[in-house]
Amino acid sequence: MSAANRNVIWFEDLSRGDVGLVGGKNSSLGEMVQQLGQKGISVPPGFATTSDAFRAFIKANNLNQVIADAMDQLDAGKRTLAETGTAVRAAIVAGDWPEDIREAILSAYRELAERTGHDELSVAVRSSATAEDLPDASFAGQQETFLNVRGEAALLATCRRCYASLFTDRAITYRKLKGFDHNQVALSIGVQLMVRSDIGGSGVMFSIDTESGFDKVVLINAAWGLGENVVQGAVTPDEYEVYKPLLENPGLKPIVEKTCGAKEIKMIYAGAEGGETKNVPTSKAERGAYVLSDDEILELARQAATIEKHYGQPMDMEWAKDGETGKLYIVQARPETVQSRADVTALKSYTVHKTGKTLLTGLSVGSAVKAGRVCLIENVRDIDSFVDGSILVTSTTDPDWVPIMKRAAAIVTDHGGRTSHAAIVSRELGLPAIVGTGDATHILHDQQEVTISCAGGEEGAVYEGIAEYEVEDVHLDHVPDTKTRIMLNLADPSAAFRWWRLPADGVGLARMEFVVNSAVKVHPMALVNFDTLKDEDAKAEIAVLTRRYDNKSDYFVETLARGLSRIAAVAYPKPVIVRMSDFKTNEYAELLGGHAFEPKEENPMIGFRGASRYYSDAYREGFALECKAIRMLREDMGFDNVVVMIPFCRSPAEADKVLGVMAENGLKRGENGLQVYVMGEIPSNVIRAAEFATRFDGFSIGSNDLTQLTLGVDRDSGELADVFDESDPAVIWMIETLIARAHEAGAKVGLCGQAPSNNPAFAKLLVKAGIDTISVTPDSFVAVKQNVAEAEKG
Repeated sequence: MSAANRNVIWFEDLSRGDVGLVGGKNSSLGEMVQQLGQKGISVPPGFATTSDAFRAFIKANNLNQVIADAMDQLDAGKRTLAETGTAVRAAIVAGDWPEDIREAILSAYRELAERTGHDELSVAVRSSATAEDLPDASFAGQQETFLNVRGEAALLATCRRCYASLFTDRAITYRKLKGFDHNQVALSIGVQLMVRSDIGGSGVMFSIDTESGFDKVVLINAAWGLGENVVQGAVTPDEYEVYKPLLENPGLKPIVEKTCGAKEIKMIYAGAEGGETKNVPTSKAERGAYVLSDDEILELARQAATIEKHYGQPMDMEWAKDGETGKLYIVQARPETVQSRADVTALKSYTVHKTGKTLLTGLSVGSAVKAGRVCLIENVRDIDSFVDGSILVTSTTDPDWVPIMKRAAAIVTDHGGRTSHAAIVSRELGLPAIVGTGDATHILHDQQEVTISCAGGEEGAVYEGIAEYEVEDVHLDHVPDTKTRIMLNLADPSAAFRWWRLPADGVGLARMEFVVNSAVKVHPMALVNFDTLKDEDAKAEIAVLTRRYDNKSDYFVETLARGLSRIAAVAYPKPVIVRMSDFKTNEYAELLGGHAFEPKEENPMIGFRGASRYYSDAYREGFALECKAIRMLREDMGFDNVVVMIPFCRSPAEADKVLGVMAENGLKRGENGLQVYVMGEIPSNVIRAAEFATRFDGFSIGSNDLTQLTLGVDRDSGELADVFDESDPAVIWMIETLIARAHEAGAKVGLCGQAPSNNPAFAKLLVKAGIDTISVTPDSFVAVKQNVAEAEKG
């Protein structure tokens, strides 16, 4: 008998070409059983009912007219959506099975029990609409799945409920929006061996980052128990991300994110007749533990990569772990239909037209425009009152503010310059911000409607009311090629994937201290000396953060390495220059447990910072943990594109000490391809450039500090803002001289300061001086690229 005339078909007899017969879900399961079993993809065995069976059931119970009449009444406004759906579903559930279909389902169920060695088989019963998962429409999640169904009577009843779920309120609405005829969409039922994930775990997996569309990672969500809680969003799952290109090397563990979710509840078997399920609270131990081990995370990621390669497109999958055998199964796979279809060739450019009166001006961050309501918060203690999507107005920010900054539409501060916390974090998050307005918290008020414009160059404006503006796409396929390599400045791991589409030549500055501040949060010496910490409050907080680590120092190493790995992954295999921690003592002190290990300095900006710390007895053990994190990043995870950079190195003798300490900790320049750079931010780096060049592979000019120390101006001083000028002739002489002397000695030179992002003329000066690389903020990448191309033509 041909497949087209059959009521039931086994998965192994199906392929992805059978969507019209058994829907996208079941045809995909069949495809994997047929084609990918030998490649390590495990799919629970089972069978599918056909669309022919569905139509025969509908016809036998005279339901076509019932459905048509109900939809006509809905369209005419005589019935509500809820009334319509309820009526149609009730009619389907009350229907009788045609004898041939009933016998086909029960016969296959009995055979499945024999195949798997069960007396009373527990199965998952899944819906698969025959028009679902098309390129321009996805019905994923609209029809029902029923778990732990046992016994013949329960199976038949559940299959009717599956049919009925084709007419849930949201499914009806979706088909109307997409223009699908309700009578043209049929439903197939997948009946699969139930994986004992009720005593194991389960979740969802994508072969692409769902937020940014970054196509080099696998995203895995995991929770205890059956998978419906993750699919429905009823639980906060663990989240893991794995970098796909490095999965082929079995010696590497490229897990770039591991976040332990709350996993508040789990779905288990209820033990009732008919195979019901129920949700129960998870134990404290379950909430604090990861669902999957590292090896299991990697195994699932490899399965995702295999499935994606076979289908030739990003995939959305569901998985389950059997708690009895420990085996991992793929229980669903469908095409991902959101990020994979996003426009990959354009960024946004904003032009403001009609505005209200100008209320404030300040330094602009980014180039976007946002209109909305003000949420004024002056103290970090009050951040819980922040309204998502509002424009955050405050005096200043520090790392404690980052959680609500991520939820803001834009940011305005009283204080700060282009290198302030608010400015840097806003750039990383892709948010428009106006900093240093002077009195935003006095002039603006809560719930006031305003427009924030950073589209006018260096000066940003806050306008009264909702302005008129337009957004233009800047096409990345028109970005010019340049001899000078243009790289990115990145710091926030959580925002790094946002910029993966930029055709950058790598990352010229990844600030380790940002990762320590936002992800680690603990002073490394407080972890080394945890048992003797006297600050009991800090000790208690640290204990919570490190609860999954027997060795507290391992928490620092692993968290730092994973944070940096997200930045390294965006550029791999292009170089990513990671600057070792460059906190000042007052900033180190603010880390958990930090006050006990930091001196109080009158001028931390030129105090105990950078290289001087790394070989000091006061911080040597902390620096050893930084080195260990870099080794994990390069050697265990596989990101050998990472270059190490030493900040604030005052003399060649100090360089020798630091390089010696690095070598003691397994980071020897030249071994395993390791390159070591030095920041060019002190006049001595310029004056003694030839000597530094024999010790380092390259220089990265920090124009902010170099300007500060060349001109003798505090870069954060509002009173001296007019004097702080990175294009001052003295600063330009320093930059030109360093480039010339470094090149004479065979060393490379880049610049990672903010100046070329703000000033096209400055970028042209760098090109004329022969700079090798320029690192800029992502929002200014295209403009700098164009400026450099023009300069190179000249």
